[in-house]
Amino acid sequence: MKIEIKLFLWLTPFFLVVGVIYGLLTEWEEPVGFLGIPLVGGLMAMVGAYLALTARRIDPRPEDDEDGDIEEGAGDQGVYAPWSWWPLVLGSAAAVGFLGMAVGWWVVYIGFMIGVIALVGWVFEFSRGQHAH
Repeated sequence: MKIEIKLFLWLTPFFLVVGVIYGLLTEWEEPVGFLGIPLVGGLMAMVGAYLALTARRIDPRPEDDEDGDIEEGAGDQGVYAPWSWWPLVLGSAAAVGFLGMAVGWWVVYIGFMIGVIALVGWVFEFSRGQHAH
């Protein structure tokens, strides 16, 4: 994860500096840019910090070894829920929520309710039924 950590953490100061420069060029009149660009820098810092903390807990990946071969990355790559319909329901809930921003705020609440149901179903998918552990 070394390259990912460097990418995210090194881009953080870039976005902070660009946000200040943007604010100076627009004379601080356009609030979305000079506030949003440093917030992107904050998000980059959060992702970089998460990757740095995760890299301490796990062994180095084959991608981190300069002399590594493609075969070293073979095998399982995490946990995948086969035949799961919950991601589709969760994506539909997000679509209904975004539709609500265009149509009316009452639709957002419907999308939120569908999203909570889908998220709970996806999280507890392996707690019951055929795939229970």
